[in-house]
Amino acid sequence: MFTRIVLALALLLAIPVVALAEWPSDKPVEIIVGFGPGGGTDIMARAMAPFLEKRLNGKFIVVNKPGASGEIAYTAIALAKPDGYTLGFVNTPGYLTVHYGRKAQFKIEDIHLIGRMVDDPTGHVVRAGGEIKSVKDLVAMAKAKPKSITIGTFGHGTDDHLAILKLERLAGVQFINVPYAGMGQLMAALLGGHLHVGGLNVGEFAGLSYDAEKLRMIGQMSETRWEELKDVPTFKEQGFDVQMSSERGLGGPKSIPPAILAKLTAAIVDMLKDPEFKKVAEQQKLPMAWLPGDKWGAKIANDMKQLDEIWKTSPWR
Repeated sequence: MFTRIVLALALLLAIPVVALAEWPSDKPVEIIVGFGPGGGTDIMARAMAPFLEKRLNGKFIVVNKPGASGEIAYTAIALAKPDGYTLGFVNTPGYLTVHYGRKAQFKIEDIHLIGRMVDDPTGHVVRAGGEIKSVKDLVAMAKAKPKSITIGTFGHGTDDHLAILKLERLAGVQFINVPYAGMGQLMAALLGGHLHVGGLNVGEFAGLSYDAEKLRMIGQMSETRWEELKDVPTFKEQGFDVQMSSERGLGGPKSIPPAILAKLTAAIVDMLKDPEFKKVAEQQKLPMAWLPGDKWGAKIANDMKQLDEIWKTSPWR
């Protein structure tokens, strides 16, 4: 009996052990985007996917989950299994503002910030042939026609919407916020004459490959003019010190294993140095601005203080 047991153990030890597949080689990784196809976040996600695939020997697919100012997507990220196979883009300020005035379906601490990749200033865009040619024109029209000027945004509490609140407070006017689930819907409404103004980030506007000649950006909400749009003055230059932007980066469920986070972060940092990726980012007009997750988290904590101040005077719900 003893001899048979020894022989059985010997045979087991002789059989090669098949190692479990390492992340992310055994199934696709989903990158959730909280807005429809064609917007700045969607473009960024699709631009980086093949570069991550190359570095991590896995498949990365973009999944659009638009609606509720991003809350649907953030909830999906927060509740996902923390195995590295569900990631998603986090967009501020919308990621933060969904918690004001109501109970959101997810908690901020349930999403682990991996890193910020884009800091894209907000801007206001109009039809090129219209009478609005500057921010001053927009404000003058709002004063002449109170509560009748429509501005399209991507939802309550997004950077586009907060920009409206800031401008209203500075200029003493009121606009009508018209929220849309994605870039395609907003563009169709703006070009069709159903909106006076569209809230678009400068990278989104600069990257338009269709109907761009029919539109004009009347101002960008940055401290200085973005290199790609040197001819567009800032709001500050036009007498209205409104600064706002959309920060975009990757996040995942809070309990993702440290080994996977380290592997993913290293791949992202290497990707950002890649001349080929830089070329793609330039072609797509992506204002790159890398910030590691811990530093981005610290900045977000400070942003929350500023949002508290806006909420006190101009609650957006």
